[in-house]
Amino acid sequence: MSSLAAVLARETRDGELYEQLPDGRLRCHACGHCCPLPDGAIGVCKVRFNEGGRLRVPWGYVGGVQCDPIEKKPFFHAYPGALAYSFGMLGCDLHCSYCQNWVTSQALRDPAAVAPPLSASPEDLVRDALERKATVLVSTYNEPLITSEWAVAVFKHAKAAGLRTGYVSNGNGTPQVLEYLRPFVDLYKVDLKSFDDRHYRQLGGRLAPILDTIRRLHAMGFWVEIVTLLIPGFNDSKDEITRLSEFIAGVSPDIPWHVTAFHGDYKMTEPGSTTAEMLLSAADIGRRSGLRYVYAGNLPGQVGDLEDTRCARCGETLVARSGYLIRKYRITPNGCCPSCAGPVPGRWSPRFEKQLTSRPMGIQYNLELRIKN
Repeated sequence: MSSLAAVLARETRDGELYEQLPDGRLRCHACGHCCPLPDGAIGVCKVRFNEGGRLRVPWGYVGGVQCDPIEKKPFFHAYPGALAYSFGMLGCDLHCSYCQNWVTSQALRDPAAVAPPLSASPEDLVRDALERKATVLVSTYNEPLITSEWAVAVFKHAKAAGLRTGYVSNGNGTPQVLEYLRPFVDLYKVDLKSFDDRHYRQLGGRLAPILDTIRRLHAMGFWVEIVTLLIPGFNDSKDEITRLSEFIAGVSPDIPWHVTAFHGDYKMTEPGSTTAEMLLSAADIGRRSGLRYVYAGNLPGQVGDLEDTRCARCGETLVARSGYLIRKYRITPNGCCPSCAGPVPGRWSPRFEKQLTSRPMGIQYNLELRIKN
């Protein structure tokens, strides 16, 4: 059987997110690394490469597909209770030692990561999403920025079929890729992993492109939610959390911030898991920094009202949650609080549809997908 790298090199097409430099190299604009690629060179992501002066990019496969409640992404201010048809490819431009999706994201760096690519077409994915009554199609599991040409091809079909679309991303973007995505992506979740450039360099990136991406996403009209995985001893100091949450509030106090609990995974089995008390403390800092919508995740039932959406004006509970389960929904069809008529920022449905699932659903492929070899 061919090596995974050789298989994926065949599953490509000419890309669009690049420029040709005066010396003949191609500068890729899919992610913040902006790799300058001479002929034969592969980008930091391991999946975009220069072949004879043409930038080749991933195409025509998925590394995984699953139906999730949209709250798992997490999006709390976008179509609560909706089913998010989630797909990903392989590869990533970072190499986080605690990655929970390392089987797909690190498939070309770690021999232990085995996620065979499965043939798919945009039509296949959209048809299956509609059959499963999904509301949103989401590119996730690996880093979607590095496979943006494929995501846009899928999302064009999705939007034509009336579906919403989203990215679950590390946010290491460029102005070029955000303009490319703008017509086709509705929702954008960014993992803001730290507010220390040294920490980001340990993960294989830099802080500045992530902050620039967050500012641009908000200014360009994407619906943005931000997640910080709180890791004891890495990014949980009061000073760092204060600077991080003040930055978000400076972009917009209406951006929802999810602070979530770490547990040992992949190559980071230490330190210990994040406690509910740590999440509550971080959330309190976020609120004092001016954020109006702060959530605590991964510890359902242990974080008080920090799973719920409350009106920032009058305090009324608008969406009550337990984990991914919607227990109560009171937002009006025009996206307001029914008690004080205050607007609630987000993307809301005209009415609350019955929640199809409150837990992830693995998909038995009926797309006629086949393992590539």
